[in-house]
Amino acid sequence: MRSWPLQEARTHLRDVVDGALNQGPQRITRHGKQAVIVVSEDEWNRRAEVPRSFGDLLADCPIEAAALSPRSPGRLAGRDIFG
Repeated sequence: MRSWPLQEARTHLRDVVDGALNQGPQRITRHGKQAVIVVSEDEWNRRAEVPRSFGDLLADCPIEAAALSPRSPGRLAGRDIFG
């Protein structure tokens, strides 16, 4: 990721934007400290997507239940929780 001092980013804004579009996120620093990151619209939208829940991932699993090996009943602290 390229880092731009604020004053340089101001004078080369087109290059900052082109960098974000073609090379990835561009960091702008202020007084030598990290301040902001410039990203393309596509990158922003990709990162802004809500991650899927584990339940959604399981529900969409392509493996059929019949293809899974049989399992023994659940146990809790050595005791059968279903009995």
